[in-house]
Amino acid sequence: MTGKQGVAILIGLQGSGKSTFCRRTLAADHVVVSKDAFRHARNRQRRQMDLVNGALAAGKSVAVDNTNPSPREWQPLIEAARAHGAVTVGYWFPPDLPGALERNAAREERARVPDVGLYATLKRLQRPRGADGFDRLYEVRIDGRGGFRVEPMPPEG
Repeated sequence: MTGKQGVAILIGLQGSGKSTFCRRTLAADHVVVSKDAFRHARNRQRRQMDLVNGALAAGKSVAVDNTNPSPREWQPLIEAARAHGAVTVGYWFPPDLPGALERNAAREERARVPDVGLYATLKRLQRPRGADGFDRLYEVRIDGRGGFRVEPMPPEG
């Protein structure tokens, strides 16, 4: 995102490359918020929204690095962006279950998610649409050379 303050919402399975993409592409000019940073907090959603709203109120852009599998997770983020006059950009990581399982298995023990968690997320995972309130949507795929291919998502319809 360039120019205007924004909220980047990453959407995809665990092990899909979201955190690596976020670190390489967004972290330099976004406050990164992830529920992984406060796993043991009582109300992780409220804590996330407090951090998002605080960063936006301070005039900063935010990247939300969670699975965000459905409108239930991304609608409050879109509403917060709107309340602060920020644009919302969705980064969709299409499901690649075999690849995600392989990358997850290679993680250090504390970062590894039980396989059942990936299957549970896959059941809830929905492709974002402009009609959901996003200003821009991009599809992100691992390029096989250690990087990412990012392309605008075609309009639905």
